[in-house]
Amino acid sequence: MRFRMYDLIEKKKHKKALTEEEIREMITCYTAGEIPDYQMSAMLMAIWYSGMTDEETGWLTMAMAESGEQLDLSGIPGTKLDKHSTGGIGDKTTLVLGPLMAELGVPTAKMSGRGLGFTGGTVDKLESIPGLKSEFTEEEFIRLVRTVGFVDAAQTKELAPADKLLYALRDVTATVDSIPLIASSIMSKKLAAGADRIVLDVKCGSGAFMQDAASAKELARQMIRIGDLTGRKVTAVISDMNQPLGTAVGNSIEVQEAVAVLSGAGETRLVTLCTELAVEMLQLSDQARPYREDARAVVRKILAEGLALNRFREYVREAGGDPAALDRTELDAKYRKEVFMDREGYLASCNNSEVGLVSVMLGAGRSKKGESIDFEAGIRICKRLGEYISKDEPIAILYTNREEVLPEAAHRLTAAYTVSEEKPEVAPVVYEILR
Repeated sequence: MRFRMYDLIEKKKHKKALTEEEIREMITCYTAGEIPDYQMSAMLMAIWYSGMTDEETGWLTMAMAESGEQLDLSGIPGTKLDKHSTGGIGDKTTLVLGPLMAELGVPTAKMSGRGLGFTGGTVDKLESIPGLKSEFTEEEFIRLVRTVGFVDAAQTKELAPADKLLYALRDVTATVDSIPLIASSIMSKKLAAGADRIVLDVKCGSGAFMQDAASAKELARQMIRIGDLTGRKVTAVISDMNQPLGTAVGNSIEVQEAVAVLSGAGETRLVTLCTELAVEMLQLSDQARPYREDARAVVRKILAEGLALNRFREYVREAGGDPAALDRTELDAKYRKEVFMDREGYLASCNNSEVGLVSVMLGAGRSKKGESIDFEAGIRICKRLGEYISKDEPIAILYTNREEVLPEAAHRLTAAYTVSEEKPEVAPVVYEILR
């Protein structure tokens, strides 16, 4: 290594900017195992305290993106788009947007993750469809985009390996909540996946990593700036995560809700967010309309008429799954429990991360990497914030194959909500769009 790691830590500790050469050398050597974890941990903490300039964050992102393989999508005609969500409860927008954008003639190449903690993962949701695979060779990945119009694959081990190493270290050194480190982690994977343009769904609220709008906006701004520095057009939608998105939390149950949206139905807030994300993707593509309202009308028409559902069926078939599974409307869990509040009134607030943790208790998520999940477990939300609830109306229905967890799960779910006598104001599902 041309630079002493000790000197780089000292430099960042005193809030001095690292050079592009120093950052690239540091990431290359750490990925190769030449820098010990204790020194990189010290650097991560120095970054947490001192921050990074936009240029430093951009260089760090590129170094991580280039630490492993990078997909070459140049063989696919047109501008290739990717969409990324920072994670939330009941967020199945990716399941809708892939077939929707394909129907609009916009090729979408996406790599997704599995659920961990209280947030769900798109790969787990897709794998709840019998037979469907999510790991593809580069040739299969490109073939799906060319033939079906979209692909949603599990991230390969070779993609941005530096990010995997750094994230594991951040997770145990209390340095996860650093905006430059979050931004570079997300964007390094997006750049390595090869898309030309990216739409980000930055979640904000009690069920998201960014708890307040100011933090979410700053994270979005940094990722857009990384796009500027690396020649990618990026748009960020700041969206609400103070209650579950839609009415389903789980895996099979979320696929069912995505199918409902693609069939022209679906819960209003979920449909609204899917529509706005699709409009932003469309306007970044070769199919852009002169006015956003024109784009919005086209998206709404395709959703209302259910035109993209057959595209989803085609994808499931091409990925080895059973398209007939998309016709399911119920879950096969052994146990079902309705959950009631102990007082009447308007639902005023929701500790959304707690809702996610309840879904994990039921078996729909993992508390640690490598755990198996129950695709049939989940929560059906019956009442939304701002709605009136009486004592004889269920707030939700729990589904699980673990009968023993139902009493505690029901208690924790009701404790996650507050009820008021006056109807509260409910935050819009889309706060702001940064372009």
